[in-house]
Amino acid sequence: MSKPLTFYTNPMSRGQIVRWMLEEVGAPYETVVLDYASTMKEEPYLSINPMGKVPAITHGDDIVTECAAICAYLAEAFPEAGLAPRDDERADYYRWLFFAAGPAEQGITNKAMGFAPTAEQGRMAGYGSYDQMVDVLEMAVSAHDYIAGGRFTAADVYVGAQVGWGLAFNTLPTRPAFEAYAARVTDRPAYKRGKEIDNALMPQQLIAETTD
Repeated sequence: MSKPLTFYTNPMSRGQIVRWMLEEVGAPYETVVLDYASTMKEEPYLSINPMGKVPAITHGDDIVTECAAICAYLAEAFPEAGLAPRDDERADYYRWLFFAAGPAEQGITNKAMGFAPTAEQGRMAGYGSYDQMVDVLEMAVSAHDYIAGGRFTAADVYVGAQVGWGLAFNTLPTRPAFEAYAARVTDRPAYKRGKEIDNALMPQQLIAETTD
């Protein structure tokens, strides 16, 4: 008997990344929609993620938080989906998955908040400088059609979401390599299904939050 899979999210969050990954995997799952003001910050959800943030999944008794970790976990938990790395893809898969979750995420967030490290601070920051991070990310998405080689993997869900959001919200510069990569990875049935589901949930969530 398969373990129950439950997805905790808010449609206006990074949960969209995990939704996309779940649709790629194709396994049945239950969705629990939380709101920022109440259910995300109280029990029973805090027992799942004490940070009070989404997304998270439970798979039987296992709990996984953090988008990149969830993508990697689901790829391994459901190998039949073919989203885990092959031996020749493993190095680039993990390298760029965690680059996007670490230096890229930090650099983009700091820039959005108006913080630019000095040259001295850049030695301590994992991303060095925003411009350096952007150039390296561009190199990564330009090397192959997909982040780990010639086929789509779970790493493309996370990296693709970061690049797509960066272009949509102007937190990454518009460069041909970013646009071409984002177009490739989002032209997938699973991505479109996930967007449709979350878009349908958004009006309900907005109504609920404005009437609290």
